[in-house]
Amino acid sequence: MSKEEDLRRQIRKVYRLMVLLFSLFVITGGILVYYTINPNFFTFETKTETIVSAPVEVDEDRIENGIHVRTGLIDAEGLMTVVNNCTNCHSSKLIIQNRMNAERWNATIKWMQETQNLWELGKNQEIIVNYLVKNYPPKDKGRREILTNIEWYELKE
Repeated sequence: MSKEEDLRRQIRKVYRLMVLLFSLFVITGGILVYYTINPNFFTFETKTETIVSAPVEVDEDRIENGIHVRTGLIDAEGLMTVVNNCTNCHSSKLIIQNRMNAERWNATIKWMQETQNLWELGKNQEIIVNYLVKNYPPKDKGRREILTNIEWYELKE
């Protein structure tokens, strides 16, 4: 029986060694995976930087190249009236993309007053509509220009 006991002891030693090696393999693999996610894991320097930024004063009504920077609207007479009355409720992009004539702008303003709680504009309505008609008139073009000077030919049957 001593040979059986020796064999069992050797098997236990081999088993423990295999468990130890497997555990080291798993731990090493875990560290490598973590290192790929966080490469600064082995950096033992503790640098701390404090970044102080001073508040920058930005002129919200700045005009560059004839465009009001904050809204993107064209700089012209009546711009600030439009900015003060229109961009409180919606983006200036909505104004830019909707090109209309005076009649349609007035109808749109009336609709906003009736359904969207837009206040009475008074004398400002004329200033706003004049600005919009002058700077954002309807485009006459469709998807492409009308074809002109075409030489048509007869189809043969």
